[in-house]
Amino acid sequence: MFTRVQDFINDYSRESQGTQRLLDTLTDESLNGQIVTGFRTLGRLAWHLIHDDKGMLQQIGIKFKAPAAHSEPPQSAAAIAQTYRETADAILEAASQWSDDKLQESHTLFGQTWKNGFTLIQFLKHEVHHRGQLTILMRQAGLPIAGVYGPSKEEWERMGMTAPL
Repeated sequence: MFTRVQDFINDYSRESQGTQRLLDTLTDESLNGQIVTGFRTLGRLAWHLIHDDKGMLQQIGIKFKAPAAHSEPPQSAAAIAQTYRETADAILEAASQWSDDKLQESHTLFGQTWKNGFTLIQFLKHEVHHRGQLTILMRQAGLPIAGVYGPSKEEWERMGMTAPL
């Protein structure tokens, strides 16, 4: 649980940069990639990473400009990446207006009572979870992967090294 707003800002700044690097490598052609029928396409999963106007942050009072909940993802990879960039920046700006005391307030989310500081860490984990899914779909679509917590296979090769298995 976050107890200092600045800690959330620091963590989300780093995490959103990693997500942004991945989204910036998507192509329009890759967006409709789907491995299993009935599950999210690559484009819809990427769009899900853009936090909407009904998401958990909005529910706890972090107000920022965001796409409408359940809106259709654009068919442009560049538009998805740019919308994520704008939304992540807006989240950081809105969070910077909070005091540390605000993290101790509670709200009901998913039928449970969560402190705001807990909601923020769950928000971060939610993004990391779906970002991991995104990398799998990107790999299956033949797209290069940007390393987030360490070098990707492609990055190892650019460094003249063999990626460990």
